[in-house]
Amino acid sequence: MSSIAAPVPLGAPRRAWLTDLPVLLVAVVWGASYLAAKGITTGHTVIAVLVLRFAVVLPVLVAAGRRRLRALSAAQWRGAATLGLILSGIFLLETYGVVHTSATNAGLIISLTMIFTPLAEAAVTRVRPPRAFLAAAGLSVAGVVLLTQGGGFTAPSLGDLLMLLAALARTVHVLAMSRIKAVRSADSLSLTTVQLGSAVAVFAVIAAFPGTGASPWAVALDFGPREWAGLLFLSVLCTLFAFFVQMWAVRRTSPSRVSLLLGTEPLWAAAAGIALAGDRPGVLGLVGAILVLAGTSWGRRTADGDAR
Repeated sequence: MSSIAAPVPLGAPRRAWLTDLPVLLVAVVWGASYLAAKGITTGHTVIAVLVLRFAVVLPVLVAAGRRRLRALSAAQWRGAATLGLILSGIFLLETYGVVHTSATNAGLIISLTMIFTPLAEAAVTRVRPPRAFLAAAGLSVAGVVLLTQGGGFTAPSLGDLLMLLAALARTVHVLAMSRIKAVRSADSLSLTTVQLGSAVAVFAVIAAFPGTGASPWAVALDFGPREWAGLLFLSVLCTLFAFFVQMWAVRRTSPSRVSLLLGTEPLWAAAAGIALAGDRPGVLGLVGAILVLAGTSWGRRTADGDAR
């Protein structure tokens, strides 16, 4: 962090925004990804869509980082493959979840990862989080309860529960990345390529079993222009573009700034669901959405301040 007394170049704010805007665009496309996935996926095609989504971008990643892939050690391959197995679970839960809930609910519930991760880290390290953070976590949980009760107090839907499990799985993934020593020194591009390759392998194996839904080939043949546009949006923008922007931005600004901008994802998910899909969360749902966003924002600021 720069000293307060340090001179600030006249062009610095402009250069900062030139970096921030692509990261903000990643948050926007991630927020819209739930609606896009919901538009091209049914309970019968989840596995096939996941195979197609990542098979489209994997060859590009392999071609871009083939030299670095060959430089990975056996331990790094094993560590990255383990992370890929966790990643496959995240995508399975998220995709099945978004099929069975609204895009608005999906984007807001998954944002609880920002609360779950510091809590899980505190449990592992046995360092008690500050009271303000615990209060923020409680606010977010209360928000999720209200969000899923837009039509009155009823049991949460299957999709809501799956998205909640996906948020927990994301937390496990983050903690695993910090705990598996072999991957700490691994090249980011190679690490991501192996993870996605492992996830695609899991989806392909599941797709080979009878009763797991339509085959990727059958789904690809059945897709029309609208479905292919949605799939390419998920593959190119939500996966390939997002990955490279994060790598590019984190070298030009701070990880905290990147995280803050990506933390706006739930706002865009809610906006896309309400504006494009006609989601109507009701008064309780709107109050819950506000509480989730307020709680995650408060919790993120508290965790960042405690880290400093």
